[in-house]
Amino acid sequence: MQRQGWHILSGGEICDKLRVNPEKGLSDKEVNRRLVEYGHNSLAVKKGVNPVFLFLGQFKDFMVMVLMIATLISGLLGEIADAVTILAIILLNAILGFVQEYKAEKSMESLRSLTAPEATVLRNGMGLKIPASDLVPGDVVMLETGDRIPADIRWIKTTNIRVEESALTGESQAVAKISEPMMDQYTPMADRKNMSYMGTVVVNGRGIGVVTGTGMATEMGIIADMMQDIISEMTPLQKRLAELGKWLVTISMALCLVVVITGILQGESFYKMFLTGVSLAVAAIPEGLPAIVTVALAVGVQRMVKRNAVIRKLPAVETLGCATVICSDKTGTLTQNEMTVRRMYCDNQIITVSGQGYDPKGDFHGADPYKDKGALKEMLKCASLCNNAVLTKKGLRVSGLFRSKGKDSVWGIDGDPTEGALLVLAAKAGVWREDFERKEKRVAEIPFESERKMMTVIYKNKEGYKAYSKGAPDIVLRLCTQEMTKEGIVDLTPERRKEILEINDEMASHALRVLALGVNKVQENDISGEVENNLIFIGLMGMIDPPRTSAIKAIRICQSAGIKPVMITGDHKLTAQAVARELGILRGSNNVVVTGIELDQMTDEELEKYVMDISVFARVAPRDKLRIVRAYKKNGQIVAMTGDGVNDAPAVKEADIGVAMGQTGTDVTKEASSMVILDDNFATIVAAIEEGRGIYDNIRKFIRYLLSCNLGEVLTMFLAALVALPLPLLPIQILWVNLVTDGLPAMALGVDKSEPDIMKRSPRKPEESIFAGGLARKILIRGSIIGLGTLLVFVIGLWYGVGLLAARTMAFTTLVFSQLFHVFDCKSESRGIFEVGIFSNPFLVIAVLISTVMQISVIYLPFFQVIFKTTALSLWQWGVILVVAGGPSVIMGMVRLYRNKFKKNLNLAR
Repeated sequence: MQRQGWHILSGGEICDKLRVNPEKGLSDKEVNRRLVEYGHNSLAVKKGVNPVFLFLGQFKDFMVMVLMIATLISGLLGEIADAVTILAIILLNAILGFVQEYKAEKSMESLRSLTAPEATVLRNGMGLKIPASDLVPGDVVMLETGDRIPADIRWIKTTNIRVEESALTGESQAVAKISEPMMDQYTPMADRKNMSYMGTVVVNGRGIGVVTGTGMATEMGIIADMMQDIISEMTPLQKRLAELGKWLVTISMALCLVVVITGILQGESFYKMFLTGVSLAVAAIPEGLPAIVTVALAVGVQRMVKRNAVIRKLPAVETLGCATVICSDKTGTLTQNEMTVRRMYCDNQIITVSGQGYDPKGDFHGADPYKDKGALKEMLKCASLCNNAVLTKKGLRVSGLFRSKGKDSVWGIDGDPTEGALLVLAAKAGVWREDFERKEKRVAEIPFESERKMMTVIYKNKEGYKAYSKGAPDIVLRLCTQEMTKEGIVDLTPERRKEILEINDEMASHALRVLALGVNKVQENDISGEVENNLIFIGLMGMIDPPRTSAIKAIRICQSAGIKPVMITGDHKLTAQAVARELGILRGSNNVVVTGIELDQMTDEELEKYVMDISVFARVAPRDKLRIVRAYKKNGQIVAMTGDGVNDAPAVKEADIGVAMGQTGTDVTKEASSMVILDDNFATIVAAIEEGRGIYDNIRKFIRYLLSCNLGEVLTMFLAALVALPLPLLPIQILWVNLVTDGLPAMALGVDKSEPDIMKRSPRKPEESIFAGGLARKILIRGSIIGLGTLLVFVIGLWYGVGLLAARTMAFTTLVFSQLFHVFDCKSESRGIFEVGIFSNPFLVIAVLISTVMQISVIYLPFFQVIFKTTALSLWQWGVILVVAGGPSVIMGMVRLYRNKFKKNLNLAR
């Protein structure tokens, strides 16, 4: 059905436009006709991928195909263990990829679970309970407390009805609904108080509405459609590994081919050179790279679980590590999601209140509630009594009789968050409702209604009856005729009323939600009468959902790390602006705040042009969030998007990495996400960024290590062939080097600790090569040193006449130990072995010791000497090997140590 501005039409106009009698509903004949025209009220899901094809698709990756060839080669060489290992790696990666993609396909099923199974509808003048999927536009539905809204509806009759819409709009509080039309055609969805949407829930009251949209024409359907249209992209890590794999295979195969042809031309047998070429190819291609990447990511996942982040897709760790923009919801992520009274106005003075969340500990600045016996004390009493919330601790009700003060307790509220804030405020001053109710009894209540915008309760004590009221300041002040002051009760003059309203405006400008409180003595025969007239004004209370302390610190870290934090919220502009300033998101001239209405007036091109200057988006709809994420991506940014409600799911899925909230997040958002934050805390995202950067650093470390070593092996054989030397390494020895050095040491590098300055660097550019920052140069230089050093030792052995067997053993051992020394160089790209701490990674030390023992065993144990064609080495031979293998690491370490000390002293001098 064509989307229209239903919220600006009256109930009568709605019924006329939808051709329905609100007293009788639709006829069966008309329902059948509309079912044909509009279809069933269900979310359409595009045909998913067959699980079998999804699994087979995992083998299309270029590196996987190379690994399969390596498996075949290893099998032909008789290296069954290597073949089985490589095959296991292929299957493991395929299974992991299949599970991740299959879970993503389930996102739409979670979205469909939010639709109501049944609905009460008026048809043919009779109330019927029907499957919600049979609803059509124009149906008249009847809803009450606990019902899930079955379709998009326009309310035509309401009775104290409140709807919880956080899953769709992001609003944390239930919204009071009305039936009157609204004036503004461009009213944001969250402010359309006469509309409700599929998937939201009635939490109070009852009402009648007319269905305006069903199925994919609902707001929920639009979200479903947006999620289906999102195309999954490769992560930066996947792109770089694919690029690396192709580059390595091409160069390695070319060099191996040259070695084989050169050997044959120099008289070596074809069979011998074929085996050498194949062995060299297996050694040159780092088939363990995908496995080591997986292990490094898996270790990062385990570390992040300890920091309250659960990774659903392994590459997400690395992707978050290179994020340049984090789009975050405000409520509960950047803020505590616990309304807190920050400021009071009472007896012509401003009182500020400290404290965190719902914990009833805090100080009053500007007055002492324990000494005050006048307006302040009455104000706190009113806040406590005109209240239906309950303060809890570890799920237990807390009263004046039970006030545990354990440090590990968790305070909470059962009831409305606003009332909870008032209850906690009173408790901070030692004022507890239960204390009063032992002497006073509530005899009546006039509940809050959106039309009246206030609430009143009446208590009876030995002195008589008293009414306590709270509500919107303009409404309460209109009903007040007197004010409570130090001098007693005085008349409330027009000038004084204007002055109080100016104080209210000033508090509201700081994004405080302001309530006015008043009292009134009531005669027994007036309990059910006009008790809210002639109130005595007590004061104003301003409250806010305060920023998390940890989020403020996390945002500072983000900014020092070159990451742009962006707040996207459904809250009003003033609230968003004030919170963003307190968080540090808005600083100095960086104060651009854009609303959903302003976004609607921008084209996609205009948004892409200005989006990098915007730090706060307020009052936005789901489609706005998706546009924002896409605009940042169009600017070449790597975008992380946090979310909890259904409204966030399309943007979460579209983002380079979607972050769902573990405590408040819906199943839809969690399924669409790559990572779930267990504590709903922005600071946890920063921890994930740090971990992600560390993981990427570690991946660069073992790429540097593996490629330097593999290049050294290839150069050894290549240069020997060029100068017509005998083969310095046999095929079996090449495979052994590959096993000893490419296995445990490389894997241990994957769990290395992050460098101290990791969060002081700028994010990597999305298009940056994995070899950026001089990594390719380091690989070429060290690979050449390893190759030349190995060949040098081989020539020294031949020169001194130790024989070909001993010379090969010397070259073989030099190659292994050169790589084992080099692994410690790879712990840092800027610091040498004397600065990084050789023993800082115990796994690496153990891995090197194991590899050393394995190599010595091959040299000295007779059984292995026969297999690997080795012989025992003398002391002078070991001396040559250790000097050539370890010398470069020692020299480079000393150069870096001196250089870094010089830079540090130079910076101090400046």
